[in-house]
Amino acid sequence: MTAATTVEHVDVLIVGAGLSGIGAACHLQRERPGTSCAILEARDAIGGTWDLFRYPGVRSDSDMFTLGYSFRPWTQARAIADGASIREYIRETAREHDVERHIRFGHRVVAAEWSTEDARWTVTAERSDTGQTVRLTCSWLSVCSGYYRYDGGHRPAFPGEARFRGRIVHPQTWPEDLDWAGKRVVVIGSGATAVTLVPSMAERAAHVTMLQRTPSYVLALPGRDRLADALRRRLPARAVYPLVRWKNVLVSMASYQFSRRRPAAMKAFLQKAARAQLPAGFDVATHFDPPYDPWDQRLCLAPDGDLFTAVREGRASIVTDRTASFTEHGIALASGAELPADVVVAATGLTLLPLGGMTLTVDGEPVHLSERVSYKGMMVSGVPNLSMTIGYTNASWTLKADLVARYVCRLLDHMAASGYATCTPVAPPEGGTAPFLGLTSGYVQRSLSALPTQGSRAPWRLHQNYVRDLLLMRRGPLEDEGVRFARRQPARAAEEVAAA
Repeated sequence: MTAATTVEHVDVLIVGAGLSGIGAACHLQRERPGTSCAILEARDAIGGTWDLFRYPGVRSDSDMFTLGYSFRPWTQARAIADGASIREYIRETAREHDVERHIRFGHRVVAAEWSTEDARWTVTAERSDTGQTVRLTCSWLSVCSGYYRYDGGHRPAFPGEARFRGRIVHPQTWPEDLDWAGKRVVVIGSGATAVTLVPSMAERAAHVTMLQRTPSYVLALPGRDRLADALRRRLPARAVYPLVRWKNVLVSMASYQFSRRRPAAMKAFLQKAARAQLPAGFDVATHFDPPYDPWDQRLCLAPDGDLFTAVREGRASIVTDRTASFTEHGIALASGAELPADVVVAATGLTLLPLGGMTLTVDGEPVHLSERVSYKGMMVSGVPNLSMTIGYTNASWTLKADLVARYVCRLLDHMAASGYATCTPVAPPEGGTAPFLGLTSGYVQRSLSALPTQGSRAPWRLHQNYVRDLLLMRRGPLEDEGVRFARRQPARAAEEVAAA
């Protein structure tokens, strides 16, 4: 028997056992029972982001009624949940839907090769425990590995940091032995991670300073959903969940649309809300007035206004300046001032890594994502039978992940019913005209050249609008100008029939 005949084959191979991968597997179980699948997870645990990040205060930056799965109600009291609760929610979902048995931990996918003749992918993974190379084949490849590097975030080299006598850490690789109680902490950054870290560390630190080069918009929201609390007293959880979920979807969409259409009014609203929670005379114009419009970058959430409370109570402060150099005892600023520090947290962002870093080839030709155009935000031109899950930038990640997972099930049903073996997106005649991600955040701009582009119209462009995407992906046609279906090549099909 040759090695080729021993390669395991599954109908669907899912890369990643995080929020997206577990959701994709559950949808397969629910909507296509009998579909064989395997989940390859590079790490040794379920949860993805929510198992990896262990920094103080780590939590969702979206409400759990939309970040949770559509098929499994979030029943905890907190609408903005901590990382441990989200991790356990994902694990419980995997157990309840019996998808744990499909997961192969410590399998890092490094390459996927498509053969048109065989109408299947050959996927190569490396095992972290043995170093062994493993190969599987699949008819459909679902990449649910997110879009950033798991082994390290963006960490610029700071001038003079070797002189610093304290400790410098990055949130993505938080050390378990770090003790900041009674110490002076400086958090470099102004994004969601920094806004989370500052009030959490301020509970034990002598003082925490958020050092930001550029301010972010920060919005205080209640940690609990009042409508959900009221409805839970009268209705079962399964009735409450969709009502609150849709309320939050519509509120989020309205906020985003208002921001894009009347950015000056939204900016004034956010600054007024911040001013109301800060001490009298606080310099809001310097520290909470970004040089961009709302939703050019993601808004940062402060559950129950925790960041504003820490500043108001004097446990934390915000400095808007540039780092000139590290000193022995802190950070010298471009303004000439110096921030004393015992611990510095470099909340300097993510490093994007499309498709988990795997290489793709189609019939022996390497695929360069930057030369491709995305189709419905989930496939790429010229690459058959492959979907990728990348969530919304202006709403909960899972809203988009849920659409992609259900679309794949719908697509597989259509292919089976029509006798199709392959589904291949094609680029629009005019080519790609827009970036795949529309944010101006540094971590996005640093990596746009590695991502596919979008077209100027559907189906090559999604509009960051869940309702429109819901209609397109749940009710829209599966066969359109952006995709080509094909049956198996007759010679190969005849060989398999004869072998059977």
